[in-house]
Amino acid sequence: MSALLDRPRHTAPAIAGIEAFLDDAIAIRHDLHHHPELSRQEHRTAALVADRLRDWGYAVTTGIGGNGVVGTLRRGDGERALGIRADMDALPITEASQLDFASSAPGVMHACGHDGHTAILLAAARYLAEKVDFSGTLHLIFQPAEEIGQGAKAMIEDGLFERFPVDAVYGLHNWPGLPTGRFGFVDGPAMASVDWFGISIKGKGGHGAAPQETVDPVLVAAHLVTALQSIVARNVAPLDSAVVTVGSIHGGDAANVIPDAVELKLTARSFRPEVREALQQRIQHLAHSIAESFGATAQVELRRGFPSVINHKAETDFARAVARDLLGEEGIIADFQPRTASEDFSFMLQERPGAFLFVGTGEGEPLHSPRYRFNDDVIAPAAALWARLAESWLV
Repeated sequence: MSALLDRPRHTAPAIAGIEAFLDDAIAIRHDLHHHPELSRQEHRTAALVADRLRDWGYAVTTGIGGNGVVGTLRRGDGERALGIRADMDALPITEASQLDFASSAPGVMHACGHDGHTAILLAAARYLAEKVDFSGTLHLIFQPAEEIGQGAKAMIEDGLFERFPVDAVYGLHNWPGLPTGRFGFVDGPAMASVDWFGISIKGKGGHGAAPQETVDPVLVAAHLVTALQSIVARNVAPLDSAVVTVGSIHGGDAANVIPDAVELKLTARSFRPEVREALQQRIQHLAHSIAESFGATAQVELRRGFPSVINHKAETDFARAVARDLLGEEGIIADFQPRTASEDFSFMLQERPGAFLFVGTGEGEPLHSPRYRFNDDVIAPAAALWARLAESWLV
């Protein structure tokens, strides 16, 4: 066991304490859901967060990396410092949840639960300010622009950890399909890296009745889509994991016209840096070689996303022990596996030790669905976990 786990932990009834003002936390969540804001546009959300933190006695700093907010609470003479992060931005999705408090912003929706993450951390913030005595410094980090993978890096480049130094940093994401209020922990790689590719296949258009007079980019694109799947099947070791997904193909406007060009958009995800690099090289090689074999050309634009979320063992063990102390063994998902989705919290874990956790929200629509519904029943246990983790760390 890590020495961290030998540190004394308080036994204050965190869940009961948070439930005392749970209605207010849920009201905040519903308000944020009704007023979603896209990445880099989280002005109202940031202002709400800052106002609440000030009301509870936090020193508040705004405008970090854009619309980022940090609430700081210092108590006692303890030298340890802890950071806990929540994301605030919404997605460009038209909501179809039929909720009474559904999005009032056309084409914008909290379809990933960032409204819930923000409400959870605010609930923990209130409990810690009003009911918990600790010794040290707590920095609550409310991050913008996670959905476009730029918020964490922007805050770091704006001096986040120099201005608000921490010994460890933690984050959390809700996950539909897992038992409500139970927590998943992963040692090491927990979420995949992601990179985006745009591929333009240039051919020679013409009449659909005379394909011999053309270089058909649609045919080239079809072969390329199939060949791309061979990367995971034949170029990645069986014990490694990777995903290559072509999410968009556009070319032509009529059934009887062969177009000059076809555009493809795809993502590549993996857990290890070596596999990530191999995916990047192989995708580009296949695009160029397959296009050339048909007499076409390919232009490949690579936009590097963010690395894999890699949890640090000692900090993950600490959080797991806190969850077990708070909820018992039944509160932990024993066989929880890494997720192939991606998270820019990875940048924070490259700067400081820490861990990214998961909380189940029960059965329901998946993340990024227009019918997704965050489960308010997880606010109390998740906020209690943050509160217990903070008071256990800052002793």
